[in-house]
Amino acid sequence: MKIHELTPAPGSRHSRKRVGRGIGSGHGKTSGRGHKGQWARSGGGVRPGFEGGQNPLYRRLPKRGFTNIHRKEYAVVNVEELNRFAAGTEVTPELLLETGVVKNPRDGIKILGDGDLQVQLTVKANKFSQSAVEKIQAAGGKTEVI
Repeated sequence: MKIHELTPAPGSRHSRKRVGRGIGSGHGKTSGRGHKGQWARSGGGVRPGFEGGQNPLYRRLPKRGFTNIHRKEYAVVNVEELNRFAAGTEVTPELLLETGVVKNPRDGIKILGDGDLQVQLTVKANKFSQSAVEKIQAAGGKTEVI
């Protein structure tokens, strides 16, 4: 197949409506706009959402939600990512940053319990999920909230 052999699928192309081309065309005189009125004018019509002066939907609906300016964003690390460290290592946020496990510590490090931990570690972080604490302790390690 070559680019000059391509043709549109049957029925996918509509012929252009040529308005204002005489009475015989069916779209002559007022060109499908009717007689006078707002929509017959050039540049006429109303903005999107306008309901003729009735209180519009976007003003009738209540405002909801807010952004908490004090929200803390934690960098998350799953326990399976801690398998790269040797047994007995003390894993700190500084070590995670150095080794590239975390690129941006944000407001702190949170350890989550996804995956399995095979090495015994002492993990220091700002937050731990319950499952992460269980998996670290099951591997013989300790957790410490800083």
